[in-house]
Amino acid sequence: MKHVFACAVFAAALSGVAALAETPVERGAYLVRGIAGCGNCHTPFGPEGPDMGKELAGRLVEQNEMFTAIAPNITPAGRVAGWSDAELARAIREGIRPDGSLIGPPMPYAMYRGLGDEDLAAIVAFLRTVPAVENEVPASTYNIPLPPAYGPPVESVTAPAKGETVEYGAYLAGPVAHCMECHTPMGPTGPMLDTDLGRGGFEFHGPWGTSVASNITSHADGLAGYSDDEVKAMIVKGLRPDGSPMMPPMPYGYLAQMDATDLNAIVLYLRSLPALPDG
Repeated sequence: MKHVFACAVFAAALSGVAALAETPVERGAYLVRGIAGCGNCHTPFGPEGPDMGKELAGRLVEQNEMFTAIAPNITPAGRVAGWSDAELARAIREGIRPDGSLIGPPMPYAMYRGLGDEDLAAIVAFLRTVPAVENEVPASTYNIPLPPAYGPPVESVTAPAKGETVEYGAYLAGPVAHCMECHTPMGPTGPMLDTDLGRGGFEFHGPWGTSVASNITSHADGLAGYSDDEVKAMIVKGLRPDGSPMMPPMPYGYLAQMDATDLNAIVLYLRSLPALPDG
């Protein structure tokens, strides 16, 4: 139950983040500290959850036979301080550092390539304002070959208009929150988005044990038997309808900062997914 308590504490600490965003910095704060959940990887963890005194200062994210992934310090005291806004934006959306080297997994570039220009600029603007935290972390190491790039250069992306629509829900569940990457099985070259979107089954190993991404399609194996309110409670509270807690790494505390429009749009989108049985 500790992780559920931690999420509640974290959500309370960030209360008000989901207020109407008017400036790029405010929008960026809503995305980074809310639905995008950047701190779920980049903020160190303490005994009760994210250590907000070291927000976005970097940490070990995942260690397995393929790689040791360490999220860098992305505060103004980190390596990104010397990058231009355009260089930081490209690193976020395309995974390419200013020196041309590629940032490896688990940064979800299959999704982030679809970030809208305005939201990407807002994230960068907000990151420039967060408190600088001195925290040296080592570089990630990979025992697998990384591709030359994750795709061709991204020139421009226009995000759908905000609203309770399937289209906007797809944008939030895809490029912004990257729900669909975690909840889609992995193939030899990455998530099988074209054939198995939302089917679930991907395993996450951590200090909590092993959690398996759920089927979130409209199939009976997925969300068909749940009401909208039950689905929302699982997303933002990490609680199943019977009250039992769900496990990390889903960033419940961050997702709890979503406004009602965004949450409703995501549920609409999930209801529209083609029904796929568990693999």
